[in-house]
Amino acid sequence: MNATINLEKKHFPVLLNELVKIISPLYGGTFIDCTFGQGGYSNKILENKSNKIIALDRDKDTEKIAKKFKKKYGKRFIFHNSKFSNIKLIKSRDIKGVIFDLGYSLNQIKDTKKGLSFNSQGKLNMKLGLNDFSCHEVINNLDQKDLFLILKFFGEEKQAKIIARRIINFRKKKIIETPDLISIINSVKKFNKKKINNSTQVFQALRIFVNNEISELIKGLIGAYNILPIGGLIAVVSFHSIEDKIIKYFFNYYSKIFNNSRYLPEKDENNKYFNVINKKPIVPSVSELKVNPSSRSAKLRCAIKTRNGCDFVEFYDKFKYLTSVEELKLKLWKNLSQYLQFCL
Repeated sequence: MNATINLEKKHFPVLLNELVKIISPLYGGTFIDCTFGQGGYSNKILENKSNKIIALDRDKDTEKIAKKFKKKYGKRFIFHNSKFSNIKLIKSRDIKGVIFDLGYSLNQIKDTKKGLSFNSQGKLNMKLGLNDFSCHEVINNLDQKDLFLILKFFGEEKQAKIIARRIINFRKKKIIETPDLISIINSVKKFNKKKINNSTQVFQALRIFVNNEISELIKGLIGAYNILPIGGLIAVVSFHSIEDKIIKYFFNYYSKIFNNSRYLPEKDENNKYFNVINKKPIVPSVSELKVNPSSRSAKLRCAIKTRNGCDFVEFYDKFKYLTSVEELKLKLWKNLSQYLQFCL
């Protein structure tokens, strides 16, 4: 859960030096920071006075930091409280690169109202901003099969079936809040030999579902491709295997050479959509790990757009098994609507 923070309780933008090294040859235009957060990447890029930043963040609390940036950098900085799936709406002629940092900040972890921490009390929340529902509605309304699917596919939780069943049994007695959920998980995973907290995978799964993170990432990557000119760069820092699997496929599959027609005998090098910069992901250095041990799971992948016109059909199909789980939210809304009608 502590993807972008260190043990000294200070926020650090992960892989900042490595990112700057890759994007600096493109300096002299506009960069889109899709996950503004505490502004670490944006601040570093704006140190070069030839650069501009368009920043996005779904968390409304980041507006406080954005106001300080606006005061400092003026017209070179623009902020939108928006999900990065809306990147397609950005209009700019000189976009050089699009940056995603899929972790979250110490401020978000410490905010007990967001309920991202295992130490949170009271209602389960996990909303990162601009949400339709909270984790509280998910845990206390979805049936056992749906909870199992969420925990299995988004948390890769081996005990998903048992945990889902115990959640259903527990909520027959009382509404489930954060300490209750942790207690349920610990009752199942008594002999967990892993170093990570027992609740890590379950919390990850629920956060992904509540925030629609799979669909957001897929739409964000495609949107970034569509607004970039040829020669523009996409850089993504991820923190768990599901994210990295999606990003890796997106870059690697579309960096292959495609024929415009199956009847053409020769393949043209210009028919691929990306040039992948780093064949293997860039990971934190030993020195960064010493300062920020929580960056250990971070991976940076980057690619340059080489061609327009991709429809990404294969990309959508590849991860349909994940986006279909997110569609359970429609069922959740139906359940909540029926409950509200009953109350009225």
